[in-house]
Amino acid sequence: MFCRNQSSRVTVARGSALEMEVKRGQFRLSVLEDSAQDCEVQRLIEREVRIRDGACRLLAACSQREQALEASKTLLTSNSRIMALMSRLQRMKEAQAMQRAGRRSFDGGALEERLPCTAKVAISDIRIPLMWKDTEYFKNKGELHQCAVFCLLRAGTEIHNTDLVIVDRTLTDICFEETLIFSDVPPDFDLLVELYSCRVEEDFSSGLSSWRLSRLGNSVTRASSKKFMSTLETAASCGSHGNGGESGGGGSPGGGSPVLLPIQSVQGPKYHLLAHTSLNLCHIQKSFRTHDLTISGTEETSFWLPLYGSMCCRLVAQPLCLTRDVMCGDLRVQSDASPEEWTDVYGVLRGTDLNCYQQQSDTESLDKPVFTIPINKDTRVRAAERNPSLNTQSITISNQTADETTYTIVTRPPEDTHRWMEAFWQHFYDMSQWKQCCEELMNIEETSLRKPGAVTLKKGSLFHEMVTPSTTQTRNHLLPLNRPVSSEIQNLLSTYHNDR
Repeated sequence: MFCRNQSSRVTVARGSALEMEVKRGQFRLSVLEDSAQDCEVQRLIEREVRIRDGACRLLAACSQREQALEASKTLLTSNSRIMALMSRLQRMKEAQAMQRAGRRSFDGGALEERLPCTAKVAISDIRIPLMWKDTEYFKNKGELHQCAVFCLLRAGTEIHNTDLVIVDRTLTDICFEETLIFSDVPPDFDLLVELYSCRVEEDFSSGLSSWRLSRLGNSVTRASSKKFMSTLETAASCGSHGNGGESGGGGSPGGGSPVLLPIQSVQGPKYHLLAHTSLNLCHIQKSFRTHDLTISGTEETSFWLPLYGSMCCRLVAQPLCLTRDVMCGDLRVQSDASPEEWTDVYGVLRGTDLNCYQQQSDTESLDKPVFTIPINKDTRVRAAERNPSLNTQSITISNQTADETTYTIVTRPPEDTHRWMEAFWQHFYDMSQWKQCCEELMNIEETSLRKPGAVTLKKGSLFHEMVTPSTTQTRNHLLPLNRPVSSEIQNLLSTYHNDR
């Protein structure tokens, strides 16, 4: 008896040691994954810092109104992305610390929470109506008030902006024609749409005189390289602050912000928040829809535009559970219409269907499946008792609607039954979270036609607006379009263009 107990204790001890070793291996793998995520976020921060620094210098060097407006827009967008990425890095650090503390405190570890799939969310054809006074629009009286406007859209840490549009009293609404796509959005997303406006001066001479160009050219050699590298080093060190004084990207009083954001003091056009709104899952539908705007500016401000107070757009989503294969494998299928007949197929669970093909190679062709089993919110899937004749466990699929066929499937190999059931549970959970987006696959148009008569700024890189490479000379020799620029500025612009 003693020998058996001792042997039993030895076996338990060996099993515990093996289990602890597995947990240590999982912990080390998790640490490596966390480190890789930190490095990726830091890389994105460094890139935005470079773009922001380049936008500051381009804003100081440009001599055309359109150039300055684009540079100022880039500066505002980069600052927003840096703040969003800093908040994301802070949340990641806090989550990693809590997760590691939880693993050390509990031997068994915490059960993983089921998470819904993400989706591709697209917003397009934004229309913002204007409400001009009769004397301004119909009688064409008063000063011709012009503003440059654009929309900044945020969903988590993903930020996009629209093209610039010049608005005056000749327009009845502000139109942004492009389609903006957010690639990795959870169902509880909050899409913030902000409309920024800047008064366009007829005489664009403020802050862009020749002495500023000369001053920039003289100082770029001495200080820009050191300051540029210092900015990047500051951004790269953000991860070492861990739970430091960064909250929501703003930085706590008395504590240094990980990225300090050394914005150069540059003159030029300044954008102001004119209106904003927030969109979420309940606003998604196939057709256009009108949303209320919260107006921030007043009529006394220079950037004011007479907004009607609403915005019309098309907001659609494509959940991953509709666009990718959730599960696939060899199956044997039986229907209650032919209870004695079993069909060997290759099943692919995707979207609202379980497509059944004759063989796996048929999935790569354009041939339709042999038959399709509907999978939707009315579908019920359950694991049946082990069938003695089949010597395996089967899965029953039925729908609550009338005149629907009930199917029984057996996985091949039988060990895949649990994997298929887990795939069905996850699929139904994803569909329940994305609600109306899973009724059918919504179409996302990558491009849209521009409305005739819409006044927009010239597209293209700000770099190409200022300087362009000569086709007959070397790449580093740049020809200015507008006015002579010093060689130091040309080199700086070339470096900025290559970094992007």
